[in-house]
This record gives sequence, structure tokens and C-alpha cells, in this order.
Amino acid sequence: MTIILASCDAQPSKINAVSFVASGDKAVKENVDAVVSIHANYATVMPFGFIRDLQSPTIKHNTDKQWFGETKAGIIQYAGLLREQDIRVMVKPQIWIWRGEFTGYLKMNTEEEWKELEDSYTSFILTYAEAAQEINADIFCIGTELEQFIVVRPAYWTQLISEVKKVYSGKLTYAANWDEYKRVPFWKELDYIGIDGYFPVSEEKTPTVAQAREGWQAWKLEMKQVSEANNKPILFTEYGYRSIDFAGKEPWVSDHRLPGVNLEAQTNLMTALYEELYPEPWFKGGFIWKWFIDDASVGGLENNRFTPQNKPVEQVIQEYFLKYQE
Repeated sequence: MTIILASCDAQPSKINAVSFVASGDKAVKENVDAVVSIHANYATVMPFGFIRDLQSPTIKHNTDKQWFGETKAGIIQYAGLLREQDIRVMVKPQIWIWRGEFTGYLKMNTEEEWKELEDSYTSFILTYAEAAQEINADIFCIGTELEQFIVVRPAYWTQLISEVKKVYSGKLTYAANWDEYKRVPFWKELDYIGIDGYFPVSEEKTPTVAQAREGWQAWKLEMKQVSEANNKPILFTEYGYRSIDFAGKEPWVSDHRLPGVNLEAQTNLMTALYEELYPEPWFKGGFIWKWFIDDASVGGLENNRFTPQNKPVEQVIQEYFLKYQE
């Protein structure tokens, strides 16, 4: 039986997007000009909620102690500027656990604590689902890398999706970690299978494009099977590589202490990703991690972080975004 992906386009057009990182200040038109210049057609705005530790059930969010861009007012202001430049918007609320603990390990010890976390998370998500509806966002992401929360409390997530749909009428996704997405039970209730696509594709210090392309083959087969089983396209809710040695080995590693710069590795890995995934009809596109609003002062040839800004890889992104316009 042939499975037709309902949300896939007949033409080779993609969601060509950046993750528009929150700032302490309001955005201005010049902050969006750089996004336009790479032919992006989408951007994520990311409000944040904060949790004290992995066993804490309380999410603090939308407070005057946060950066402006992390709040409801901030994402509305950012989204307004983006849409003025014909950049569509995904709202992607995220949780930050103190000291950068991995959100996938968030897990309560008692039923009472689970209920408290669920109530707090519902308040957090519905605040931004309502904001997404207000700004006419094209996509809303119901969560990011929360594997234990989903595994232990699947019924809650089904109910949450139902509640979100009461206040938001656009498309929905969830941002699963690259090694989590196969176990998410509710993909058929959403529009996109969202993956934070940090798949390991090469153990080389500076992988060639050909080596990185080869590293995608098993992952492509796996994603295609999950896409067909759920009749939903794959969307990379995050993806990217650091400009550093061995960037394709463990692409999720964000340790600031790692030394050195390898711009060629970043460029080759991104080229391979576009060459392998963009032609696939089951792959919808994705959101580059990360894109800072003050383009002139970030990235550059001495920077080994994820951002592609002011690095050779930026030209690669621009070329593929132009080729696969939505």
C-alpha cells in the first residue's frame, strides 16, 4: 500500500528556518534583515520557562526577571517584525533547568508532584498557545526534549494536545530529541514529527561531504519508516553543527570549554545534510540552531559555536534555502 504524506508538497519546497534567539531587548527591522538575506521563510521564537532542578514541579515563566524575548510580550514583538518581512513563525516554548540539566531527565517522585508539574506545564504551554493564536503563528510546538515526562505520563500529553487545539488553530509539532522521537506516542495527533536532528553522522575530525552523506543513510531509512508509519512529514525543530573538530560525532555537545575552530567541518556537514535530506518528500525542512538577533556582533571566523552567522557555512545555507523555497 502506498502511503501519501498529507502535509508534504508536490514541489521541492521546504521550511527554511532559523531559531531566532531571545534577547534582552526589543528586536528592530535590521535584526530581521539578516534572516531575509539567507532566504529563510520561517523563524522560531522561543519563550522560556524555568525549573529549579530535575525534581521540581514548578515552572516559572513570563516574569519581569526574564529577558524580554523570552516572555509573551517579547515573542509577540519579535513575531510582528518577522511577519512584516514575510517570515512565517513557529512558537516553541522551552524549559531551562538550572545549571543546564537535560530536560529529558525531568521526572517527579510522587503522584502529587506529577500533578503539580502537569498543572504548571499546562499553564505554561497554554499561555503561549494563546499567544501563537494571537499572532497567527503558522506552527506551535507543544514541548522540547521531555522524554521522561512523556514516557511516564502519556495520557496527560493526549489531554494537553486537546486543550491546545481549543485555543490554537494552526499546525502542531513536538520537538523530540534525535534518540527519542521513535518512542513518542502521539505523532498522529500532530501535523509534523518534530526532531531535534543532532544525529551522529561521522567520527572524522573534518568529515568530507561524501563521508557525512554516507553517515546519513541509516538515519534516513529510520526517519522514512517513522514518517510512513504515522503518515506525517519529518520537521527538524532544531539542527546544526558547531564549527569545531569532530562536529559530526556528537553534534549535540555544547560544552563551551572545547577548544579550536573548524569551519570546514561545519560547512561540509551542513552541505551533506541538505544534499541528503532536502530532496526527500517526507522531509519538510527545519530550524537552524542558533540565529542571534544582533547579526553583526556574533559568530565569525574565530567562533566555534553552533551559529552559522558570519561564517562560510552561511553561504551554503543561503544557496540551499534559495533552491528550496516554499
